[in-house]
Amino acid sequence: MRANIPLWIGLRYLAAKRRNHFISFISMSSMIGMTLGVAVLILVLSVMNGFDRELRERILGMVPHAVLYKYGGIEDWEVLATRVEGLPGVAAAAPLTRLQGMLGYGGRVQGVMITGIEPGVEERVSILPQHMTEGELESLQPGEFGVVIGELLARHLKVGMGDKITMMLPEATLSPAGVLPRIKRVTVTGIFSVGAELDSNLAVINIDDARKLGRIDAEVQSLRIRFDDLFDAPAGIWEIVGQLDGRYSGTDWTRTHGNLFQAIRMEKTMIGLLLLMIVAVAAFNIISTLIMVVTDKQADIAILRTMGATPRTIMGIFMVQGLSIGVVGVLLGTTLGISGALTISDLIAALERLFQFQILNADVYFISYLPSQLKLSDVLIVVSASLTISFLATLYPSYRASRVQPAEALRYE
Repeated sequence: MRANIPLWIGLRYLAAKRRNHFISFISMSSMIGMTLGVAVLILVLSVMNGFDRELRERILGMVPHAVLYKYGGIEDWEVLATRVEGLPGVAAAAPLTRLQGMLGYGGRVQGVMITGIEPGVEERVSILPQHMTEGELESLQPGEFGVVIGELLARHLKVGMGDKITMMLPEATLSPAGVLPRIKRVTVTGIFSVGAELDSNLAVINIDDARKLGRIDAEVQSLRIRFDDLFDAPAGIWEIVGQLDGRYSGTDWTRTHGNLFQAIRMEKTMIGLLLLMIVAVAAFNIISTLIMVVTDKQADIAILRTMGATPRTIMGIFMVQGLSIGVVGVLLGTTLGISGALTISDLIAALERLFQFQILNADVYFISYLPSQLKLSDVLIVVSASLTISFLATLYPSYRASRVQPAEALRYE
């Protein structure tokens, strides 16, 4: 029973009406500050997790984990792909030829990365087949010069299925009229949408057509490799190069998108630390509240001491009171944060439809919507950090309360 005395008295002090309403106001503001800090922290971390996930699944689902090159091009790519796929950590391999070019239609021009693929094996190394909104990759038959483009690119050029557009390569071609860029009329046979910047700058054609357009002597330009774990790609591609005979070289996704990935990781850490300051501000309010309560309850503390309460008991009473404010704020903030993290994507999408505006433009950002991914580990870290800060905030005021001398406090009572 004696062990429960700090708990019961601390909770009673918390619920009791005070003569000084300013103390109640500070207590309420402390709780609200803790609630908002925890909720915003969970919500922002979830959004950053969403960006991290979309980068992995969408951008790095379309961008090769690694690319294997050979000087002069690769002949008989199927044999090489079979050998590479037999190596540890490699999930799949497929041929790849990439060219820089432009697409034009009706006076509108857009620079693009022209990517030559083998439609039958592309699904093994890319998420592109799962994101076709019109047509299909199998429509890219050799010799027909069909092209699959992104939804944003189609919207910019104002083209649709079956339209013939002009594909231009910067390589010069000699003709009776002089030096001209290499030009080919191609037909739109499919449109894809991954909700990322690739929707506006990627054009996909058959790999045989890419070889003809690029005037590549070899069968394919390079080999695209997908690893079981994309983080194995930087070391894995060089292990593959080291095991092959010939003049091979390689590159991986960290050369093109590694900075973006690291930036998201760093921003998540920095934003988390900055938002934790909101929780710290609320904790300072808890300190202020307890100091004012200790001052207000000097006589009560003295009476408890004369009745046999130890300094440890007095300290426990005010720690319970301060922690109660922190715990309630953390619980409310966690509830709000989890609810917000689970609904923020749908809520923002609804607001965009309602007010006809777009928060994230795919021409500027690498995705065109606000993602969110709630992680239990982040929630636990936020809750643990907030409760720890709340606990530390109670130590000094509680210690001050335990040092009150009964004779001094009751002298003028």
